[in-house]
Amino acid sequence: MEFIYIYVFVVSFIATLVRSTFGFGESLIAVPFFILYLPMDIAVPLSVLISILVALVVVVQDHKQVHFESAKWLIIFAVLGIPFGLLILIYGNEFWVKIGLGLLIIAYALYAIFGKNALTLKTDNKLWLFICGFLSGVLGGAYGVNGPPLVVYGNMRNWSAKHFRATLQAYFLPVSFIGSLGYFAKGLITIEVLKYFLISLPAVFPAIFLGRYLNHNISGNSFFKYVYFGLILIGIFLIVNTLLPLYSL
Repeated sequence: MEFIYIYVFVVSFIATLVRSTFGFGESLIAVPFFILYLPMDIAVPLSVLISILVALVVVVQDHKQVHFESAKWLIIFAVLGIPFGLLILIYGNEFWVKIGLGLLIIAYALYAIFGKNALTLKTDNKLWLFICGFLSGVLGGAYGVNGPPLVVYGNMRNWSAKHFRATLQAYFLPVSFIGSLGYFAKGLITIEVLKYFLISLPAVFPAIFLGRYLNHNISGNSFFKYVYFGLILIGIFLIVNTLLPLYSL
């Protein structure tokens, strides 16, 4: 039993460090590693509770860096996209949707890294807020991958690393909180989940502050390159996670 406590502590630290440094991506670390030793119905709610805590602390820390107007519209349009994501989850061909999504994310990230003349927006644009917010809701509702469209919008707006990190947390805070209410209503926020959440706290708080330090010390020119390399890893993860069951048969 002591091993699982240490394991949750370490995974929580690494996942939170990624989230606090880049603004997203912790669930793609936390959930796959948690489920190696924890049931899915504990791993997912635990990841969501950690997500809420990280977002809350970052928003309190760096509320002056948040583009609240952008975050507001991204949230509103994401809510509109979530039902479509759920339809994809229920009725879509999971194998081909995940493979296609992974390839699309990788292709866009490579284009953003090596391409020229990327589109830039000097001010918020409702059309692009709708496109990116709606797609984040669709991808989040289907597979919990909200991040890529948000990265696209932040890059087009030329947000600094500080603004990008803080604004995404202002987006994730209400979205994750709403998700947690659903888990609570279904009885998934159990005493055992809360126990592991308490175990994670001594890892989460130092990781938040270390991630903030790293985020504030990454040069503006290189920040989004790191983020897009992170998207490539997400795309690879989606593809590998989809193909692995075929090779285990």
